[in-house]
Amino acid sequence: MTDAPQKAKIPAWRRPTDGEHRWQVAAVLALIIAAQLAEPRKLTLHPHWLLPAVEGVFLAVLLLSNPGRINRESVPLRSASLALAAIASLANAWSLVLLLTALLTGHEERSASSLLLVAAGIWGTNIVVFALWYWEFDRGGPVARAHAHRAHPDFLFPQMQVQELVSRDWEPAFFDYLYVSYTNATAFSPTDTMPMSRWAKLLMLMQSAVSIVTVGLVVARAVNIMR
Repeated sequence: MTDAPQKAKIPAWRRPTDGEHRWQVAAVLALIIAAQLAEPRKLTLHPHWLLPAVEGVFLAVLLLSNPGRINRESVPLRSASLALAAIASLANAWSLVLLLTALLTGHEERSASSLLLVAAGIWGTNIVVFALWYWEFDRGGPVARAHAHRAHPDFLFPQMQVQELVSRDWEPAFFDYLYVSYTNATAFSPTDTMPMSRWAKLLMLMQSAVSIVTVGLVVARAVNIMR
């Protein structure tokens, strides 16, 4: 008689669930691919279409293999998902390095508005890329979260601390990790969601450093061009 009430008190993020929908992640990955194809060719790995095409193949494989909820334990699918995040990170990092190199050596001759648009695309893609890593690794990833394999979170969301103010069925989804990534990139530090594990702190540190360097150098260069 005591088991049922006790189970009812367990929050959703600590209970086995049906799993998260893949459409949210697929939608932002499609936007990343489109943004990479729209980047200037001299800021991408040649051939221009190679990495976006590889990302598209991995995304198609994931959608065809598990189009609904992400709750099936599979080493190949997990590897493909991590590989997709890694390729997206590599493509964006390559563009960022080329842009910063051009700025530091004085070879970037774009107008201020054009430069800001290119940097905004790279910066925005970086937010999505880090959101992917947060989503992929928090408590072992989406499949591990669906099966409640790990009780201790890597990110402590406010809803986890004030459970009486939120639905008992609340659990973090991809949008929550996207929000964490955005606020970390704009504030250069955690805001309302705290990193608990060392890897989470390291990733947030890296994202803040990349954001500071990108915004600082690009904005300074754009202002200089305007003058």
